Amino acid sequence: FNDPQKEEYFKKRIRDQNQASRIISHIKSSRSLYIMCHIPVFCWISATVLETVLGEVESADLPKTLTEMYTHFLLIQTNVKNQKYHGTNETNPKKMSESDTEIILKLGQLAFLQLEKGNLIFYEEDLRESGIDVSEASVYSGVCTEIFKEECGLHQEKVYCFVHLSIQEYLAALFVFHSCVNENRNVLGARERRSQEKEIEVRGDDLDSDHLDFDGDDDEEEGEKADGDRVQLSELHRSAVDQALQSKNGHLDLFLRFLLGLSLDSIQTLLGGLLTETGSRSESIKETVKYIKKKIRKESSAERTINLFHCLNELNDNSLVEEIQNSLRSGKLSDERLKPDQCSALAFVLLMSEEILDEFDLKTYNTSPAGYQRLVPVVRNCRKAILNSCKITEKSCDIVASALQSSNSPLRDLDLSYNN
Repeated sequence: FNDPQKEEYFKKRIRDQNQASRIISHIKSSRSLYIMCHIPVFCWISATVLETVLGEVESADLPKTLTEMYTHFLLIQTNVKNQKYHGTNETNPKKMSESDTEIILKLGQLAFLQLEKGNLIFYEEDLRESGIDVSEASVYSGVCTEIFKEECGLHQEKVYCFVHLSIQEYLAALFVFHSCVNENRNVLGARERRSQEKEIEVRGDDLDSDHLDFDGDDDEEEGEKADGDRVQLSELHRSAVDQALQSKNGHLDLFLRFLLGLSLDSIQTLLGGLLTETGSRSESIKETVKYIKKKIRKESSAERTINLFHCLNELNDNSLVEEIQNSLRSGKLSDERLKPDQCSALAFVLLMSEEILDEFDLKTYNTSPAGYQRLVPVVRNCRKAILNSCKITEKSCDIVASALQSSNSPLRDLDLSYNN
């Protein structure tokens, strides 16, 4: 969807136009949500959630982050399933039932295992691997009639998939988070050890880090710790951040945002029946924020760094962004030499801006060649980009090419002269 199509969707989808206007205003107020609305499925998820939340309590706090939105969506679809199959009338149960929890965690395990393998389509043996009875697949699709669907592939073989990759990523993150806080397991840490063992075995042979196999049973045993030795949430977060940064194509970016967002107390309150080991995790979150900021300073990939700012947003930490915004307002930005991490913060601010830049000239910023590379993603939110004589790298050219290929790109004038 382009911007006019986003608004048109909500106005057509929601009958009450006053409510539709309020929902559109709310979506626009959270830039990360508004940007995600270029995906039609996310518009549908947002409309479903916001219409339901407003229908229950007119003055309710509306979801502001991706994790909040998908958590509400999961609960709403679970309620729909219970009303459809079990005749329950309660629209907002305080606690998720054991059977619902079991189904969701099995779907989460399936989502995680297949995400690790890079699979978007699954077969019957994949369902069985996650403990899902194939003969009752319709019940699992009904859990979330709108989350899980069954289709017929070639030769009438049944294949399965989630309605959208983002739903698979959310459920995968929920499974990993639950494994840590409820079962004292870091399944990501087990994967790292397995990966290191494989590297030793092949002794230098190339590995595709984006599609490492994940052996569920063995790795789960490896990931467990003794009762007296708790897996720290910050340890899980570090594993997730490291693996997302190692990804060549960013296939773990959204998974990471969801995993971090699930750590907030407000989300755990929503998922009360599913997450039995609750409690404040503020210290772990502080450690994670510190670790992410450290990675922002060191990471060379402009795209991965931008995602780390989205991660900080899911954790409600906007300190780096606010620092840059203050410098922009005071005019200090033009006087000081920007470090690469400041350039990433600036790029994030400009990308999140509601206003499309008429002109973006890299040379107006006093920074190093590494800083210039961090700023290149801003080409996605400008009409004219002047990138000449800035030693633009091949990776940065890939970002520019991606912006040009986007159907929503406002970029119309591009100067790449006098580069390598």
